[in-house]
Amino acid sequence: MNIQIFGTKKSQDTRAAERFFKERRIPYQFVDMKEKGLSRGEFDAVLRAVGSLDAMLDENCRDRDLLALVTYLGERDRAEKAFENQSVLKLPIVRNGKNATAGFCPDVWKSWT
Repeated sequence: MNIQIFGTKKSQDTRAAERFFKERRIPYQFVDMKEKGLSRGEFDAVLRAVGSLDAMLDENCRDRDLLALVTYLGERDRAEKAFENQSVLKLPIVRNGKNATAGFCPDVWKSWT
């Protein structure tokens, strides 16, 4: 199992995800989205794993105008704009190989262990 947690230190859900894996003694790698976001390959892999860009977008993000822009762009442009502006993504993004989740999803993570 190769767990990666993408998030921010200030995100309550990210801290809860870290606690979830620590409590189960599952090693993970934390990637701070403020310092280093998702690479293009990682972004595309997460997008395939979660099924749609809508599942990755955070309806409660701070930048409502940017979220509205990403929401109403054409399908091809939406993913590119979300990749360029990763602040509109749900956190944490947790990857385990080809599996991934966006947001706090402990039920899915339990199925990985």
